[in-house]
Amino acid sequence: MTRFPSLSASTAPEAARPVIAASAQKFGFVPSPVARAAASPPLLQHMLAGFAAFDRTPLAKLEREVVAMTVAFENGCHYCMALHTAELVRAEHTALADELRSGQPLSAPRLEALRVFARAVLRDRGRVPTEIWARFEAAGFTSSDALAVVLGVGAYALSTLANIVTGAELDPALAPFAWAPPATDA
Repeated sequence: MTRFPSLSASTAPEAARPVIAASAQKFGFVPSPVARAAASPPLLQHMLAGFAAFDRTPLAKLEREVVAMTVAFENGCHYCMALHTAELVRAEHTALADELRSGQPLSAPRLEALRVFARAVLRDRGRVPTEIWARFEAAGFTSSDALAVVLGVGAYALSTLANIVTGAELDPALAPFAWAPPATDA
């Protein structure tokens, strides 16, 4: 028996049922992370509210995807890596998706400054080194953008950790975008 079974509209707690129904309507299926996180309606609702808030920040959609994939890479969330790869491929940004999946520097300097900043927010717990701040600002990002990155890192840290703790399985629709961490020399 799994600790976090996939719940449905008929088996989930009452407070999670509207989210499950909305997810099924939006995607044509209930994504595994939603079905498993439904065991905690407050978690599920908070996670989705975080995503919605992040979508309203001044960061462009492509920039938000960089933040999401940076957090997913750093936390090793196979589900988020596949999901956001699919988003970038659909938006015809396959090369960027490949770069983010590898964990290597991005070829676009502005997006690389954003990736490095987001990674520092996560890894250094908000204590971003001066040289990374300087690079972020030189790329044209503002203090408002920095706070948007903090929001995105927080929202995606929550979701990646929930996906890992619950053992969210990759849904068949995302199978073509499956990801495994790149091998390291260590």
